[in-house]
Amino acid sequence: MTRILIVLSAADRWTRADGSIYETGIWAEEFVVMDEAFIVAGFQVDLASPGGTPPTMDKRSLDPAVVGEDLALRMRDWLAANAARLASPMVLSDADVARYDAVVIPGGHGPVEDLYKDPDMGRVLVQADRQAKVIAAVCHGPAALLSAVDEQGRWPFAGRRMTALSDEEEVEFGTAEKAPWLLADTLRRRGAAYQQAANWSVHVVQDGNLLTGQNPGSSAALAEVVIASLR
Repeated sequence: MTRILIVLSAADRWTRADGSIYETGIWAEEFVVMDEAFIVAGFQVDLASPGGTPPTMDKRSLDPAVVGEDLALRMRDWLAANAARLASPMVLSDADVARYDAVVIPGGHGPVEDLYKDPDMGRVLVQADRQAKVIAAVCHGPAALLSAVDEQGRWPFAGRRMTALSDEEEVEFGTAEKAPWLLADTLRRRGAAYQQAANWSVHVVQDGNLLTGQNPGSSAALAEVVIASLR
């Protein structure tokens, strides 16, 4: 059976440049839409987080005024039905990459608080890339790629084509001004061949085994590409 490891941020807050706290976590759509698609496709999906900490869903991502009534209801139903899985994710340091065909990372602002610098996340990604496993991340999820450093201190994703939430989208969302760093800008500085489409449009970039989506609305399209790649 095809096995997927979804790595979820354990952060429920984002420390801003001025020291203030922004309550956050996982953007629910990015987890729910992909998790649902993989399970419907017949894949085994395991969840992991730093320390095995149950993830927090960003409250804004479940607000009908933000995401719409239908999507909010769909996500709440999925989260309720999968509450036991979410309550006890695997400890990320225990993850054996060899057991999985893909590593998938949803966003929300959580990953820019913890996954971008998590050594276990880095180990998983370096090993997954070496073993040509599918690596997929959406929105702020590609921040996790920054954690990957090989034995020579090199970033294995330098020169690779990818996308993530654009700096312009961060500005439009209202969270750029006090951000300690901006994701797209940081990926470019590290050497990524960053690509973006119009704000909030569906945009997926594939570069070999690396698959990335630009924003929450790209989650379904990214899941489709992951499924196609695994089949």
